[in-house]
Amino acid sequence: MIAFTRRSIGALAAGLALAATSILVTPVHAQQKPVIKVSSLTLPVFAPLLWNVIKARGLDAKHGFELEIRPYPSISAYYAAFATGETDALVGGPTVFQKLAQEGVPVRIIGSAITLADLVVFAKDPAIKSLADLKGKQIAADMGSGQFQVVKIYANAKGIDLGKDVAVVNANFAVARAQLEAGRVDAAMVIEPLASIILKQNPDSKIIFNGAAGWKEVTGSDGWELVPAMRADAIQRVPNAPKMLLAALADAAEVIHKETAAADQIAAETLKLPPGILTAAVDSKRLQAEVKPASDAAVRKSLLDMMERAVKAGFLEKTPDPSIIYTP
Repeated sequence: MIAFTRRSIGALAAGLALAATSILVTPVHAQQKPVIKVSSLTLPVFAPLLWNVIKARGLDAKHGFELEIRPYPSISAYYAAFATGETDALVGGPTVFQKLAQEGVPVRIIGSAITLADLVVFAKDPAIKSLADLKGKQIAADMGSGQFQVVKIYANAKGIDLGKDVAVVNANFAVARAQLEAGRVDAAMVIEPLASIILKQNPDSKIIFNGAAGWKEVTGSDGWELVPAMRADAIQRVPNAPKMLLAALADAAEVIHKETAAADQIAAETLKLPPGILTAAVDSKRLQAEVKPASDAAVRKSLLDMMERAVKAGFLEKTPDPSIIYTP
């Protein structure tokens, strides 16, 4: 049996009091931020730039989540990761998401991101001033891309059949540029940052088509090259995720347009682009980041219009269920 002296009882009481005080003042750890995993590309394109700006500026933490960027070396792997649920979100083409939805992927477009202004067609011959002047000639273009769908829909509206009136050489954006520079084709379809790189190296190169202007001409509304989307199961897991992600994307767009020099540096460091290319793209107004919720009436209307036109042009089988456009 342990004998307690008056001194030992006092010491024990003091110790218990100290322990109780320690328990009371122990800091409560903040609730862990939800993680949103996004597909990104290791290619020198602007799609990853929004994510890179968010991470570089801590915009994910600012809006209450942790952005986990997962890089992929090809566009097919980029979309496949989203389709299989390896990632929760990405930015991509509206009609690509339409195709994924038809294949059973639970995709929800949550907003807008990049306009069609950075989609352009270049020609070297000064006699070629528009797509109509390409009749009987050749254009290099990625026929599997959403951008080609935009060009073809515009051409159809102008009575030009790409593939019949104009021969199409299937080539990704970089190869299309090389084909034009080598004189193997008469025109090339490219996007930023290649457009700004081409103009920097060859100031005499001519743009004969701009996606934003062309789309508005034939539809009367704006179109979107890239939009952010999330998986429905990711939204179910983190109901506030679309709101948080859009807020961070909007802040990133503001950095690109209002702190362009800083964004240019981020692009040079993360995308390995030559310094000044992002600035040139922004100053020319070809790169326009506009982040709005997909529930915005004008955005929703333009997205559904793009999808309906893709069906009419034969690129896709049917218009998607309206649930593809996320509504809070």
